[in-house]
Amino acid sequence: MGRPPIPEKSGEISVRLETRHLLDRSFSGLGFVAIFFMAASLVVILLPIIVKGLSAYLFTGTIEFREAMNDQFDHGDRAAVQAEARLAEQARQPLYDCLTAFADGQSKQLDRLTAIAQGMAAREDSLGRSVARKMRRFDPQAPFSSQLKTLQGVYDRAAANRGAVDVVDELAEMNTILAGLSTLNEKVEAFEHALSELLGPLPGQTPPRLLRSQYGQTRWDRALIKQRQFLFEEEWVHPPDGAPSYIKETPRIEHFRGTALEPAFALIEHDLESMLRPKFTFYWRFLTDTSKDANFFGGIWAEVLGTFYLTLGAMLFAVPMGVIAAIYLCEYAKPSRFISFLRTCISTLAGVPSIVFGLFGLAFFLNTLEVSHNKSVLAGSMTLALMILPTIIRASEEAILAVPQTYKEAALGLGAGRWHTVLTVVLPASLPGILTGIVISMGRAAGETAPIIFTAAVSVGQPLSIFKAFSQPTPALPWNIYNLCTEHEAVNELRHVQFGMVFTLVAMVLILNLSAIILRAKVSKKLRG
Repeated sequence: MGRPPIPEKSGEISVRLETRHLLDRSFSGLGFVAIFFMAASLVVILLPIIVKGLSAYLFTGTIEFREAMNDQFDHGDRAAVQAEARLAEQARQPLYDCLTAFADGQSKQLDRLTAIAQGMAAREDSLGRSVARKMRRFDPQAPFSSQLKTLQGVYDRAAANRGAVDVVDELAEMNTILAGLSTLNEKVEAFEHALSELLGPLPGQTPPRLLRSQYGQTRWDRALIKQRQFLFEEEWVHPPDGAPSYIKETPRIEHFRGTALEPAFALIEHDLESMLRPKFTFYWRFLTDTSKDANFFGGIWAEVLGTFYLTLGAMLFAVPMGVIAAIYLCEYAKPSRFISFLRTCISTLAGVPSIVFGLFGLAFFLNTLEVSHNKSVLAGSMTLALMILPTIIRASEEAILAVPQTYKEAALGLGAGRWHTVLTVVLPASLPGILTGIVISMGRAAGETAPIIFTAAVSVGQPLSIFKAFSQPTPALPWNIYNLCTEHEAVNELRHVQFGMVFTLVAMVLILNLSAIILRAKVSKKLRG
Protein backbone atom coordinates (compact mmCIF):
# COMPACT_ATOMS: atom_id res chain seq x y z
CA MET A 1 0.00 0.00 0.00
CA GLY A 2 1.14 3.46 -0.82
CA ARG A 3 1.73 6.11 1.71
CA PRO A 4 -1.48 8.21 2.32
CA PRO A 5 -1.26 11.88 1.22
CA ILE A 6 -0.46 14.40 3.88
CA PRO A 7 -3.49 16.67 4.38
CA GLU A 8 -2.91 20.33 3.59
CA LYS A 9 -3.10 22.88 6.28
CA SER A 10 -6.39 24.79 6.62
CA GLY A 11 -4.55 28.12 6.16
CA GLU A 12 -3.20 27.13 2.77
CA ILE A 13 -6.65 25.95 1.65
CA SER A 14 -8.27 29.25 2.64
CA VAL A 15 -5.57 31.24 0.79
CA ARG A 16 -6.15 29.24 -2.36
CA LEU A 17 -9.91 29.69 -2.09
CA GLU A 18 -9.52 33.43 -1.59
CA THR A 19 -7.22 33.61 -4.61
CA ARG A 20 -9.72 31.66 -6.69
CA HIS A 21 -12.58 33.92 -5.61
CA LEU A 22 -10.46 36.98 -6.36
CA LEU A 23 -9.67 35.69 -9.86
CA ASP A 24 -13.32 34.85 -10.45
CA ARG A 25 -14.39 38.35 -9.45
CA SER A 26 -11.65 39.88 -11.61
CA PHE A 27 -12.70 37.93 -14.68
CA SER A 28 -16.36 38.75 -14.01
CA GLY A 29 -15.45 42.43 -13.72
CA LEU A 30 -13.48 42.30 -16.96
CA GLY A 31 -16.43 40.62 -18.62
CA PHE A 32 -18.81 43.35 -17.49
CA VAL A 33 -16.35 46.03 -18.64
CA ALA A 34 -16.05 44.35 -22.05
CA ILE A 35 -19.84 44.15 -22.36
CA PHE A 36 -20.14 47.82 -21.37
CA PHE A 37 -17.60 48.96 -23.96
CA MET A 38 -19.23 46.79 -26.63
CA ALA A 39 -22.65 48.28 -25.84
CA ALA A 40 -21.18 51.79 -25.81
CA SER A 41 -19.53 51.16 -29.19
CA LEU A 42 -22.84 49.99 -30.63
CA VAL A 43 -24.55 53.11 -29.30
CA VAL A 44 -21.84 55.38 -30.74
CA ILE A 45 -22.09 53.65 -34.13
CA LEU A 46 -25.83 53.09 -34.37
CA LEU A 47 -27.21 56.22 -32.67
CA PRO A 48 -26.14 58.66 -35.45
CA ILE A 49 -27.43 56.21 -38.06
CA ILE A 50 -30.79 55.96 -36.31
CA VAL A 51 -31.15 59.69 -35.65
CA LYS A 52 -30.07 60.81 -39.12
CA GLY A 53 -31.77 57.87 -40.81
CA LEU A 54 -35.11 58.74 -39.24
CA SER A 55 -34.79 62.20 -40.82
CA ALA A 56 -35.77 60.57 -44.12
CA TYR A 57 -39.09 59.56 -42.56
CA LEU A 58 -39.67 62.32 -40.00
CA PHE A 59 -38.90 65.90 -41.04
CA THR A 60 -40.40 69.34 -41.60
CA GLY A 61 -41.70 69.43 -45.15
CA THR A 62 -42.53 72.56 -47.12
CA ILE A 63 -45.38 73.29 -49.50
CA GLU A 64 -42.95 72.42 -52.30
CA PHE A 65 -42.71 68.88 -50.88
CA ARG A 66 -46.47 68.51 -50.70
CA GLU A 67 -46.87 69.83 -54.23
CA ALA A 68 -44.21 67.43 -55.53
CA MET A 69 -45.82 64.45 -53.80
CA ASN A 70 -49.22 65.44 -55.12
CA ASP A 71 -48.03 66.03 -58.68
CA GLN A 72 -45.63 63.12 -59.05
CA PHE A 73 -47.15 60.42 -56.80
CA ASP A 74 -50.74 61.58 -56.31
CA HIS A 75 -50.31 61.65 -52.51
CA GLY A 76 -52.46 63.94 -50.41
CA ASP A 77 -55.61 65.98 -51.00
CA ARG A 78 -55.12 67.90 -54.24
CA ALA A 79 -57.64 70.64 -53.35
CA ALA A 80 -56.02 71.24 -49.94
CA VAL A 81 -52.53 71.34 -51.46
CA GLN A 82 -53.61 73.79 -54.15
CA ALA A 83 -55.27 76.04 -51.56
CA GLU A 84 -52.10 76.04 -49.47
CA ALA A 85 -50.01 76.73 -52.57
CA ARG A 86 -52.13 79.80 -53.31
CA LEU A 87 -51.43 81.13 -49.80
CA ALA A 88 -47.72 80.60 -50.37
CA GLU A 89 -47.94 82.45 -53.70
CA GLN A 90 -49.64 85.38 -51.98
CA ALA A 91 -46.77 85.55 -49.49
CA ARG A 92 -44.25 85.49 -52.37
CA GLN A 93 -46.01 88.17 -54.42
CA PRO A 94 -44.17 91.17 -52.84
CA LEU A 95 -40.91 89.43 -53.75
CA TYR A 96 -42.08 88.92 -57.33
CA ASP A 97 -43.12 92.60 -57.46
CA CYS A 98 -39.52 93.55 -56.62
CA LEU A 99 -38.31 91.36 -59.49
CA THR A 100 -40.84 92.91 -61.87
CA ALA A 101 -39.89 96.48 -60.89
CA PHE A 102 -36.19 95.71 -61.32
CA ALA A 103 -36.79 94.04 -64.69
CA ASP A 104 -38.82 97.07 -65.87
CA GLY A 105 -35.94 99.37 -64.94
CA GLN A 106 -33.45 97.21 -66.79
CA SER A 107 -35.78 96.99 -69.77
CA LYS A 108 -36.04 100.76 -70.00
CA GLN A 109 -32.27 101.14 -69.93
CA LEU A 110 -31.94 98.41 -72.54
CA ASP A 111 -34.53 100.19 -74.72
CA ARG A 112 -32.53 103.42 -74.46
CA LEU A 113 -29.36 101.55 -75.50
CA THR A 114 -31.22 100.02 -78.44
CA ALA A 115 -32.54 103.42 -79.54
CA ILE A 116 -29.03 104.94 -79.49
CA ALA A 117 -27.63 101.96 -81.46
CA GLN A 118 -30.44 102.16 -84.03
CA GLY A 119 -29.83 105.89 -84.41
CA MET A 120 -26.18 105.20 -85.19
CA ALA A 121 -27.14 102.45 -87.63
CA ALA A 122 -29.28 104.97 -89.58
CA ARG A 123 -26.26 107.15 -90.36
CA GLU A 124 -25.14 107.11 -93.98
CA ASP A 125 -21.43 106.81 -93.36
CA SER A 126 -18.92 104.13 -92.51
CA LEU A 127 -19.90 104.20 -88.84
CA GLY A 128 -23.57 103.71 -89.68
CA ARG A 129 -22.82 100.82 -92.04
CA SER A 130 -20.55 99.17 -89.47
CA VAL A 131 -23.12 99.52 -86.68
CA ALA A 132 -25.93 98.36 -89.00
CA ARG A 133 -24.04 95.11 -89.69
CA LYS A 134 -23.70 94.58 -85.97
CA MET A 135 -27.36 95.37 -85.29
CA ARG A 136 -28.51 92.71 -87.77
CA ARG A 137 -27.58 90.20 -85.11
CA PHE A 138 -29.70 91.95 -82.49
CA ASP A 139 -32.76 89.92 -81.44
CA PRO A 140 -35.30 91.73 -79.23
CA GLN A 141 -36.64 88.32 -78.10
CA ALA A 142 -33.25 87.03 -77.02
CA PRO A 143 -32.32 86.78 -73.32
CA PHE A 144 -31.24 89.96 -71.59
CA SER A 145 -27.59 88.90 -71.42
CA SER A 146 -27.50 88.20 -75.18
CA GLN A 147 -29.00 91.59 -76.04
CA LEU A 148 -26.54 93.28 -73.71
CA LYS A 149 -23.64 91.48 -75.34
CA THR A 150 -24.73 92.61 -78.82
CA LEU A 151 -25.11 96.23 -77.72
CA GLN A 152 -21.71 96.09 -76.04
CA GLY A 153 -20.29 95.07 -79.43
CA VAL A 154 -22.05 98.04 -81.04
CA TYR A 155 -20.48 100.37 -78.51
CA ASP A 156 -17.01 98.88 -79.04
CA ARG A 157 -17.38 99.21 -82.83
CA ALA A 158 -18.55 102.83 -82.56
CA ALA A 159 -15.91 103.81 -80.00
CA ALA A 160 -13.19 102.47 -82.29
CA ASN A 161 -14.26 104.93 -85.00
CA ARG A 162 -12.58 108.07 -83.73
CA GLY A 163 -13.64 110.15 -86.73
CA ALA A 164 -17.32 110.27 -85.73
CA VAL A 165 -17.02 113.22 -83.35
CA ASP A 166 -20.74 113.91 -83.52
CA VAL A 167 -21.60 110.70 -81.58
CA VAL A 168 -19.46 111.44 -78.54
CA ASP A 169 -22.49 112.20 -76.37
CA GLU A 170 -24.25 109.02 -77.49
CA LEU A 171 -21.12 106.98 -76.76
CA ALA A 172 -20.78 108.53 -73.31
CA GLU A 173 -24.41 107.72 -72.49
CA MET A 174 -24.03 104.17 -73.81
CA ASN A 175 -20.88 103.70 -71.75
CA THR A 176 -22.62 104.83 -68.58
CA ILE A 177 -25.63 102.56 -69.11
CA LEU A 178 -23.52 99.58 -70.20
CA ALA A 179 -21.23 99.92 -67.20
CA GLY A 180 -24.18 99.81 -64.81
CA LEU A 181 -25.96 96.94 -66.55
CA SER A 182 -22.84 94.85 -67.07
CA THR A 183 -21.83 95.18 -63.43
CA LEU A 184 -25.24 94.04 -62.24
CA ASN A 185 -25.93 91.40 -64.89
CA GLU A 186 -23.70 88.67 -63.42
CA LYS A 187 -24.91 89.45 -59.90
CA VAL A 188 -28.54 89.35 -61.03
CA GLU A 189 -28.06 85.94 -62.61
CA ALA A 190 -26.57 84.62 -59.36
CA PHE A 191 -29.44 86.29 -57.45
CA GLU A 192 -32.10 84.63 -59.61
CA HIS A 193 -30.35 81.26 -59.48
CA ALA A 194 -30.19 81.31 -55.67
CA LEU A 195 -33.81 82.44 -55.47
CA SER A 196 -35.08 79.74 -57.86
CA GLU A 197 -33.20 77.07 -55.88
CA LEU A 198 -35.04 78.27 -52.79
CA LEU A 199 -38.56 78.88 -54.10
CA GLY A 200 -38.67 77.12 -57.46
CA PRO A 201 -38.97 78.61 -60.96
CA LEU A 202 -39.59 82.37 -60.97
CA PRO A 203 -42.45 83.96 -62.95
CA GLY A 204 -41.53 84.36 -66.60
CA GLN A 205 -38.72 81.82 -66.51
CA THR A 206 -38.64 79.00 -69.06
CA PRO A 207 -39.96 75.82 -67.39
CA PRO A 208 -36.93 73.69 -66.46
CA ARG A 209 -36.61 70.18 -67.80
CA LEU A 210 -35.08 68.58 -64.72
CA LEU A 211 -37.65 67.56 -62.16
CA ARG A 212 -35.43 68.77 -59.32
CA SER A 213 -35.53 72.31 -60.81
CA GLN A 214 -39.32 72.38 -61.08
CA TYR A 215 -39.75 72.72 -57.33
CA GLY A 216 -38.11 74.73 -54.59
CA GLN A 217 -36.73 73.32 -51.37
CA THR A 218 -38.90 70.47 -50.14
CA ARG A 219 -37.35 70.27 -46.67
CA TRP A 220 -37.24 73.12 -44.18
CA ASP A 221 -33.71 72.31 -42.97
CA ARG A 222 -32.40 72.55 -46.54
CA ALA A 223 -34.43 75.72 -47.08
CA LEU A 224 -32.63 77.41 -44.17
CA ILE A 225 -29.28 76.49 -45.73
CA LYS A 226 -30.38 77.89 -49.09
CA GLN A 227 -31.68 81.01 -47.35
CA ARG A 228 -28.21 81.73 -46.01
CA GLN A 229 -26.67 81.02 -49.41
CA PHE A 230 -29.10 83.56 -50.87
CA LEU A 231 -28.36 86.23 -48.27
CA PHE A 232 -24.59 85.76 -48.37
CA GLU A 233 -22.25 84.89 -51.19
CA GLU A 234 -19.00 83.06 -50.58
CA GLU A 235 -15.67 83.78 -52.20
CA TRP A 236 -12.19 82.45 -51.70
CA VAL A 237 -9.65 84.93 -50.36
CA HIS A 238 -5.98 84.30 -51.16
CA PRO A 239 -3.81 86.51 -48.92
CA PRO A 240 -0.73 87.92 -50.68
CA ASP A 241 1.56 87.14 -47.73
CA GLY A 242 1.25 83.39 -48.26
CA ALA A 243 -1.20 82.83 -45.43
CA PRO A 244 -3.76 80.02 -45.86
CA SER A 245 -6.69 80.80 -48.13
CA TYR A 246 -10.10 81.10 -46.54
CA ILE A 247 -13.74 81.60 -47.50
CA LYS A 248 -15.22 85.03 -46.93
CA GLU A 249 -18.95 85.65 -46.70
CA THR A 250 -20.25 88.90 -48.17
CA PRO A 251 -23.86 90.10 -47.82
CA ARG A 252 -25.36 89.85 -51.30
CA ILE A 253 -27.50 92.91 -50.65
CA GLU A 254 -24.43 95.16 -50.99
CA HIS A 255 -24.54 94.67 -54.78
CA PHE A 256 -28.15 95.87 -55.00
CA ARG A 257 -28.22 98.93 -52.77
CA GLY A 258 -30.54 101.53 -54.21
CA THR A 259 -32.17 99.12 -56.70
CA ALA A 260 -35.65 97.63 -56.73
CA LEU A 261 -34.19 94.31 -55.52
CA GLU A 262 -32.96 95.66 -52.20
CA PRO A 263 -36.26 94.96 -50.32
CA ALA A 264 -36.18 91.33 -51.55
CA PHE A 265 -33.49 90.42 -49.03
CA ALA A 266 -35.56 91.53 -46.05
CA LEU A 267 -38.51 89.55 -47.42
CA ILE A 268 -36.44 86.35 -47.74
CA GLU A 269 -34.91 86.87 -44.30
CA HIS A 270 -38.16 87.48 -42.40
CA ASP A 271 -41.01 86.00 -44.48
CA LEU A 272 -39.52 82.73 -45.72
CA GLU A 273 -41.71 80.67 -43.40
CA SER A 274 -44.91 82.10 -44.89
CA MET A 275 -43.51 81.54 -48.41
CA LEU A 276 -42.71 77.85 -47.84
CA ARG A 277 -45.23 76.99 -45.09
CA PRO A 278 -43.22 74.29 -43.26
CA LYS A 279 -45.16 71.50 -41.57
CA PHE A 280 -44.10 68.39 -39.65
CA THR A 281 -44.22 65.39 -41.98
CA PHE A 282 -44.21 61.64 -41.42
CA TYR A 283 -43.18 60.32 -44.82
CA TRP A 284 -43.67 56.59 -44.30
CA ARG A 285 -43.95 56.18 -48.06
CA PHE A 286 -40.18 56.70 -48.23
CA LEU A 287 -40.10 52.92 -47.86
CA THR A 288 -42.71 52.18 -50.55
CA ASP A 289 -42.34 54.92 -53.18
CA THR A 290 -39.98 54.56 -56.12
CA SER A 291 -37.36 57.24 -56.66
CA LYS A 292 -37.54 59.94 -59.31
CA ASP A 293 -34.81 62.17 -60.70
CA ALA A 294 -31.93 60.18 -59.16
CA ASN A 295 -33.39 60.01 -55.62
CA PHE A 296 -34.32 63.70 -55.40
CA PHE A 297 -37.96 62.68 -55.01
CA GLY A 298 -39.74 59.54 -53.89
CA GLY A 299 -38.50 56.64 -51.83
CA ILE A 300 -36.36 53.52 -51.93
CA TRP A 301 -38.79 50.69 -52.66
CA ALA A 302 -36.81 49.45 -55.68
CA GLU A 303 -33.62 49.29 -53.59
CA VAL A 304 -35.34 47.51 -50.70
CA LEU A 305 -36.95 44.96 -52.99
CA GLY A 306 -33.68 44.39 -54.86
CA THR A 307 -31.81 43.79 -51.59
CA PHE A 308 -34.48 41.31 -50.50
CA TYR A 309 -34.29 39.45 -53.82
CA LEU A 310 -30.50 39.20 -53.69
CA THR A 311 -30.42 38.06 -50.06
CA LEU A 312 -33.20 35.51 -50.49
CA GLY A 313 -31.66 34.19 -53.71
CA ALA A 314 -28.25 33.83 -52.08
CA MET A 315 -29.70 31.86 -49.18
CA LEU A 316 -31.69 29.59 -51.51
CA PHE A 317 -28.46 28.65 -53.30
CA ALA A 318 -26.05 28.61 -50.35
CA VAL A 319 -27.99 26.94 -47.51
CA PRO A 320 -28.76 23.58 -49.18
CA MET A 321 -25.27 23.34 -50.69
CA GLY A 322 -23.58 24.34 -47.44
CA VAL A 323 -25.51 21.96 -45.21
CA ILE A 324 -25.11 19.03 -47.61
CA ALA A 325 -21.37 19.69 -47.88
CA ALA A 326 -21.07 19.81 -44.07
CA ILE A 327 -22.98 16.52 -43.71
CA TYR A 328 -20.67 14.85 -46.22
CA LEU A 329 -17.51 16.13 -44.54
CA CYS A 330 -18.66 15.12 -41.05
CA GLU A 331 -20.59 11.91 -41.63
CA TYR A 332 -19.45 10.32 -44.85
CA ALA A 333 -15.93 11.48 -45.77
CA LYS A 334 -13.12 9.35 -44.40
CA PRO A 335 -10.12 11.18 -42.92
CA SER A 336 -7.54 11.72 -45.63
CA ARG A 337 -5.14 14.30 -46.97
CA PHE A 338 -7.66 15.29 -49.63
CA ILE A 339 -10.35 16.02 -47.03
CA SER A 340 -7.87 18.01 -44.95
CA PHE A 341 -6.88 19.97 -48.04
CA LEU A 342 -10.56 20.52 -48.85
CA ARG A 343 -11.23 21.90 -45.36
CA THR A 344 -8.23 24.20 -45.72
CA CYS A 345 -9.60 25.50 -49.03
CA ILE A 346 -13.00 26.17 -47.45
CA SER A 347 -11.40 28.10 -44.59
CA THR A 348 -9.29 30.06 -47.06
CA LEU A 349 -12.32 30.96 -49.18
CA ALA A 350 -13.99 32.42 -46.09
CA GLY A 351 -11.24 35.04 -45.95
CA VAL A 352 -11.11 35.94 -49.64
CA PRO A 353 -12.00 39.63 -50.27
CA SER A 354 -15.52 40.09 -51.56
CA ILE A 355 -14.36 42.01 -54.64
CA VAL A 356 -12.68 38.80 -55.84
CA PHE A 357 -16.04 37.00 -55.71
CA GLY A 358 -17.57 39.86 -57.71
CA LEU A 359 -14.98 39.54 -60.46
CA PHE A 360 -15.34 35.75 -60.43
CA GLY A 361 -19.12 36.07 -60.74
CA LEU A 362 -18.71 38.39 -63.73
CA ALA A 363 -16.23 36.07 -65.43
CA PHE A 364 -17.90 32.75 -64.63
CA PHE A 365 -21.65 33.28 -64.32
CA LEU A 366 -22.07 36.06 -66.87
CA ASN A 367 -19.28 35.59 -69.40
CA THR A 368 -18.82 31.81 -69.28
CA LEU A 369 -22.11 30.23 -68.21
CA GLU A 370 -24.16 33.21 -69.49
CA VAL A 371 -26.92 32.75 -66.94
CA SER A 372 -28.23 36.08 -68.27
CA HIS A 373 -27.31 38.41 -71.13
CA ASN A 374 -26.39 41.21 -68.75
CA LYS A 375 -26.36 41.92 -65.04
CA SER A 376 -29.20 40.17 -63.24
CA VAL A 377 -30.48 39.30 -59.79
CA LEU A 378 -29.84 35.64 -60.62
CA ALA A 379 -26.14 36.23 -61.31
CA GLY A 380 -25.80 38.41 -58.21
CA SER A 381 -27.52 35.84 -55.99
CA MET A 382 -25.26 33.05 -57.23
CA THR A 383 -22.17 35.21 -56.60
CA LEU A 384 -23.32 36.08 -53.07
CA ALA A 385 -24.08 32.39 -52.47
CA LEU A 386 -20.50 31.45 -53.30
CA MET A 387 -19.23 34.17 -50.97
CA ILE A 388 -21.23 33.00 -47.91
CA LEU A 389 -20.95 29.28 -48.67
CA PRO A 390 -17.71 28.74 -46.66
CA THR A 391 -19.25 30.36 -43.58
CA ILE A 392 -22.33 28.14 -43.74
CA ILE A 393 -20.21 25.01 -44.28
CA ARG A 394 -17.92 25.73 -41.32
CA ALA A 395 -20.80 26.68 -38.99
CA SER A 396 -22.78 23.59 -40.01
CA GLU A 397 -19.74 21.36 -39.50
CA GLU A 398 -19.20 22.66 -35.98
CA ALA A 399 -22.88 22.21 -35.16
CA ILE A 400 -22.93 18.62 -36.47
CA LEU A 401 -19.72 17.69 -34.66
CA ALA A 402 -21.20 19.06 -31.42
CA VAL A 403 -23.99 16.46 -31.49
CA PRO A 404 -23.14 13.79 -28.87
CA GLN A 405 -21.90 10.52 -30.33
CA THR A 406 -24.32 8.60 -28.10
CA TYR A 407 -27.26 10.02 -30.14
CA LYS A 408 -25.90 8.44 -33.30
CA GLU A 409 -25.02 5.18 -31.59
CA ALA A 410 -28.52 4.90 -30.12
CA ALA A 411 -30.14 5.47 -33.52
CA LEU A 412 -27.83 2.99 -35.23
CA GLY A 413 -28.42 0.49 -32.44
CA LEU A 414 -32.16 0.64 -33.07
CA GLY A 415 -31.56 -0.33 -36.69
CA ALA A 416 -31.65 3.10 -38.39
CA GLY A 417 -29.45 3.57 -41.43
CA ARG A 418 -26.78 6.25 -41.67
CA TRP A 419 -28.86 8.61 -43.80
CA HIS A 420 -31.93 8.09 -41.63
CA THR A 421 -29.82 8.81 -38.55
CA VAL A 422 -28.47 12.01 -40.09
CA LEU A 423 -31.92 13.13 -41.19
CA THR A 424 -33.87 12.37 -38.02
CA VAL A 425 -31.27 12.67 -35.26
CA VAL A 426 -28.17 14.64 -36.27
CA LEU A 427 -29.80 17.46 -38.24
CA PRO A 428 -32.54 18.28 -35.68
CA ALA A 429 -29.97 18.30 -32.87
CA SER A 430 -27.56 20.52 -34.81
CA LEU A 431 -30.22 22.82 -36.27
CA PRO A 432 -29.72 25.70 -33.75
CA GLY A 433 -26.02 25.88 -34.62
CA ILE A 434 -26.75 25.66 -38.36
CA LEU A 435 -29.26 28.48 -38.02
CA THR A 436 -26.60 30.57 -36.29
CA GLY A 437 -24.36 30.25 -39.34
CA ILE A 438 -27.27 31.09 -41.61
CA VAL A 439 -28.05 34.22 -39.57
CA ILE A 440 -24.46 35.44 -39.84
CA SER A 441 -24.34 34.70 -43.57
CA MET A 442 -27.67 36.39 -44.20
CA GLY A 443 -26.48 39.66 -42.67
CA ARG A 444 -23.31 39.57 -44.74
CA ALA A 445 -25.16 38.83 -47.98
CA ALA A 446 -27.58 41.71 -47.40
CA GLY A 447 -24.83 44.24 -46.76
CA GLU A 448 -22.22 43.37 -49.39
CA THR A 449 -21.51 45.84 -52.17
CA ALA A 450 -18.50 44.59 -54.12
CA PRO A 451 -19.95 41.25 -55.38
CA ILE A 452 -23.07 42.87 -56.83
CA ILE A 453 -21.32 45.80 -58.54
CA PHE A 454 -20.29 43.59 -61.47
CA THR A 455 -23.17 41.11 -61.45
CA ALA A 456 -26.48 42.60 -60.36
CA ALA A 457 -26.64 46.22 -59.20
CA VAL A 458 -27.55 49.39 -61.09
CA SER A 459 -27.82 52.94 -59.80
CA VAL A 460 -31.30 53.71 -61.12
CA GLY A 461 -34.10 51.28 -61.87
CA GLN A 462 -37.68 50.30 -61.23
CA PRO A 463 -38.90 47.57 -58.85
CA LEU A 464 -38.66 44.15 -60.48
CA SER A 465 -41.26 41.43 -60.52
CA ILE A 466 -40.09 38.01 -59.38
CA PHE A 467 -39.97 36.74 -62.96
CA LYS A 468 -37.81 39.62 -64.24
CA ALA A 469 -35.26 38.90 -61.52
CA PHE A 470 -33.85 36.07 -63.64
CA SER A 471 -32.76 38.41 -66.42
CA GLN A 472 -32.77 42.02 -65.18
CA PRO A 473 -30.45 44.01 -62.87
CA THR A 474 -31.83 45.80 -59.84
CA PRO A 475 -31.01 48.71 -57.55
CA ALA A 476 -29.83 47.51 -54.13
CA LEU A 477 -29.33 49.33 -50.85
CA PRO A 478 -25.57 48.65 -50.39
CA TRP A 479 -24.65 49.77 -53.92
CA ASN A 480 -26.96 52.78 -53.94
CA ILE A 481 -25.63 53.94 -50.56
CA TYR A 482 -22.12 53.85 -51.95
CA ASN A 483 -23.20 55.53 -55.17
CA LEU A 484 -25.05 58.35 -53.41
CA CYS A 485 -22.13 59.01 -51.07
CA THR A 486 -19.38 59.07 -53.70
CA GLU A 487 -20.65 59.53 -57.24
CA HIS A 488 -23.89 61.49 -57.09
CA GLU A 489 -23.66 65.01 -58.52
CA ALA A 490 -25.64 66.51 -55.62
CA VAL A 491 -24.25 64.50 -52.73
CA ASN A 492 -24.84 67.23 -50.13
CA GLU A 493 -28.46 67.68 -51.20
CA LEU A 494 -29.32 64.05 -50.48
CA ARG A 495 -27.74 63.33 -47.12
CA HIS A 496 -31.14 62.42 -45.68
CA VAL A 497 -31.64 59.82 -48.43
CA GLN A 498 -28.19 58.33 -47.77
CA PHE A 499 -28.81 57.98 -44.04
CA GLY A 500 -32.36 56.79 -44.70
CA MET A 501 -30.98 53.98 -46.86
CA VAL A 502 -28.37 53.06 -44.23
CA PHE A 503 -31.01 53.04 -41.49
CA THR A 504 -33.33 50.89 -43.61
CA LEU A 505 -30.53 48.44 -44.47
CA VAL A 506 -29.53 48.08 -40.81
CA ALA A 507 -33.19 47.61 -39.87
CA MET A 508 -33.63 44.97 -42.59
CA VAL A 509 -30.58 43.02 -41.39
CA LEU A 510 -31.74 43.26 -37.77
CA ILE A 511 -35.24 42.07 -38.70
CA LEU A 512 -33.88 39.15 -40.74
CA ASN A 513 -31.50 38.21 -37.93
CA LEU A 514 -34.20 38.58 -35.29
CA SER A 515 -36.54 36.35 -37.29
CA ALA A 516 -33.84 33.69 -37.59
CA ILE A 517 -33.00 33.98 -33.88
CA ILE A 518 -36.65 33.54 -32.91
CA LEU A 519 -36.89 30.52 -35.21
CA ARG A 520 -33.73 29.06 -33.68
CA ALA A 521 -35.11 29.57 -30.16
CA LYS A 522 -38.36 27.82 -31.07
CA VAL A 523 -36.46 24.91 -32.60
CA SER A 524 -34.23 24.60 -29.54
CA LYS A 525 -37.26 24.68 -27.23
CA LYS A 526 -39.00 22.01 -29.29
CA LEU A 527 -35.90 19.79 -29.20
CA ARG A 528 -35.69 20.11 -25.41
CA GLY A 529 -39.28 18.89 -25.27
